[in-house]
Amino acid sequence: MSKHWPPCYPNLLSPSTEQFSGQLLHTPPYVPFSTYTANSKSLAKISRAPTLSVSDLRSLLQNHDEDRQDHEHNLVIVRGLVEAKSAVDWTWKKSFRPPNVLLSHDSAYAAVILQKTQTCIYNEWKGFLGWTSELRAIFGRSLKEQETTLLRTVPFILVEGAQWPRSDYVIVNMDGSIHPLPLSTVYHQFQPVPASRYTFIQALFGHEYPVGVLHEEKILPLGKCISAVGICNFKKGIPEIKSCKDLPYFLADTTKDQMVADLAFKVKIQLWSGIVLGSLSIGVLGFAVMRNWNKWKAWRQRHSHLPSHATLDAVVSQIDEDEAGDVPDGQLCVICLTRRRRSAFIPCGHLACCHICAISVESEVSPICPICRRAVQNSIRVFEC
Repeated sequence: MSKHWPPCYPNLLSPSTEQFSGQLLHTPPYVPFSTYTANSKSLAKISRAPTLSVSDLRSLLQNHDEDRQDHEHNLVIVRGLVEAKSAVDWTWKKSFRPPNVLLSHDSAYAAVILQKTQTCIYNEWKGFLGWTSELRAIFGRSLKEQETTLLRTVPFILVEGAQWPRSDYVIVNMDGSIHPLPLSTVYHQFQPVPASRYTFIQALFGHEYPVGVLHEEKILPLGKCISAVGICNFKKGIPEIKSCKDLPYFLADTTKDQMVADLAFKVKIQLWSGIVLGSLSIGVLGFAVMRNWNKWKAWRQRHSHLPSHATLDAVVSQIDEDEAGDVPDGQLCVICLTRRRRSAFIPCGHLACCHICAISVESEVSPICPICRRAVQNSIRVFEC
């Protein structure tokens, strides 16, 4: 009979590392530190930025030399009324031309920014087998989120009050800006799609089918009072404001106080969320470390009572001599299937393994009974009379 048995010295590193990695993967996620830092810096910058009117920018321009204007970068908050740039570029030749503004086809408003959005709305029903069409979500963009956006802009400025002519104004430079815009919705209509003969079949098998198209039109109308947060450059005697990539605002309906309050609330929420989730994560990691440490100490204690290789070889030789005959199928070890069942596990009491396999089970980090899967403390050898 061959003398092959499971090793008595298990690899402690792999089970412990696997369990510890599992605890790491299931810990609560940290609040991104970069987001908290960015919002904190934005809050500090906006709090320090002065709130100026358009006329104040003109007075600030007069305090700088012409040579330093291209290198002067100031973060300011300017609040004024939206006006098309063509209103200040008036000449006798251009007086007979229509103003350079955008006109909404669905409304009678004049604007400097026009955004049209068409969203295809899909409906999804579970078929008679309870299936849903998840293939599109796996291999491509979901049809529920398909939309088409058309954005048109014309050069515009911010002016102060309704005085004429426009002597004081600031040019708004939209180049490179990806910030949200303070647009107003002027058109919102849902156009249903007529059902075809295949709609019922698609719904029966759980496929998505279009139910309608949502048309939206948003504009930035003339005369709307907004705030511009950005870097102001003075070029050729005319102030120009650009967006700052580090700030979450560029053009907004809110004032400086409202921006500061909003950012302060976000920073506070992120701070306390990070503290709570960080403490919870440290607690989970500490519990995982203590659990694996206790398992390792229990394994060391069990391992100290296990026989050595020489003793084990002698025991195997003696067992092979005692069990030289045939063993009935009902008395074979459930692990090696070659030797007779001689060891019973405690506390479940199942007589399931031979003495060699019982020693192998006890040497594991988390020993369990191969029959009932309960935790095993130790085993005792059973002798027949």
